[in-house]
Amino acid sequence: MDRLAGQIGGNPSPGKLHPMVEPFDQRQIDVGDGHVLHVEQSGNPRGVPVIVLHGGPGGGCSPYMRRFFDPRHYRAILFDQRGCGRSRPHAEVRANTTQHLVADIERIRTELGIERAILFGGSWGATLALTYAEAHPDSVLALVLRGVFLGRRAELDWFYGGGVARFFPDRWAEFQKPIPEAERDDMIIAYHRRLFSGDRGQEIRYSLPWLQWENALAGLEISGAGHAPPDYARAFARLENHYFAHGCFLEEGQLLRDRHRIEHLPAFIVQGRYDMVCPPQTAWELAQDWPLADLRLVPASGHALSEPRIATELVRVMDGLRDAAQEGGRVA
Repeated sequence: MDRLAGQIGGNPSPGKLHPMVEPFDQRQIDVGDGHVLHVEQSGNPRGVPVIVLHGGPGGGCSPYMRRFFDPRHYRAILFDQRGCGRSRPHAEVRANTTQHLVADIERIRTELGIERAILFGGSWGATLALTYAEAHPDSVLALVLRGVFLGRRAELDWFYGGGVARFFPDRWAEFQKPIPEAERDDMIIAYHRRLFSGDRGQEIRYSLPWLQWENALAGLEISGAGHAPPDYARAFARLENHYFAHGCFLEEGQLLRDRHRIEHLPAFIVQGRYDMVCPPQTAWELAQDWPLADLRLVPASGHALSEPRIATELVRVMDGLRDAAQEGGRVA
């Protein structure tokens, strides 16, 4: 979950984020299966590596994401996951699973000569960060997570099965409206039929209400009335729906079951107190009995990366890791 950062939510307060920087490196990496990933690096080429994992699936990266990292200290690696952003082919779901994305992160890490990196991800990006870390714990320095989503059935049911609709009945009605009543018992599958119909025009028409439903709930001050370019909406909706229709290609409860593999790593979890997309209960469960987990419940905040208090807290975490390293601390 999580649409393109910087196009939803309010603008962070001036001075909270680091100045915008341009990438010192941009490249295309052929990862096989017909997929070519767009990868960029910014900041200090000799700095502490941070691999940034965007949300969605299908959200793509934004230049805004570079601003969470002090460019004098960090080497920020951003990439568009398979099928979205500037990666190609666009909106492609073939050979596009969680396992493929984990392999892509490992390919990027090795190609860029990175031994260990901080993983920075929110929403679906948090899911992917945890999945990668549990598969490759020796390649991770720390996790910085936001708006935690663990890909479980109950979490999908909350968002697409009518749970959160009790708070947003008007928005839910708009989301259901394009779907015949006989198919509304499973909105993910109902939209799947239309997003993968093979009729590009129909796919675009159904991608917009899919996207607007999520945008409507992403932050406390969001109207949900915004628009997105048709190609972006189609890629986002197709990829997200593809992953959710397949249970995120994870075993039920897998990320909590295998958490023991990463409990030696520090984890900083920034969670909006009023996150309606990924409710705080999930972040709470993840942090329980994890000795090195630091859960920060942010008041008066929802889900979006660009919400002022969320953005400020994430910068505070990254600056804190920087300061600890400069003072001889063991992380980053």
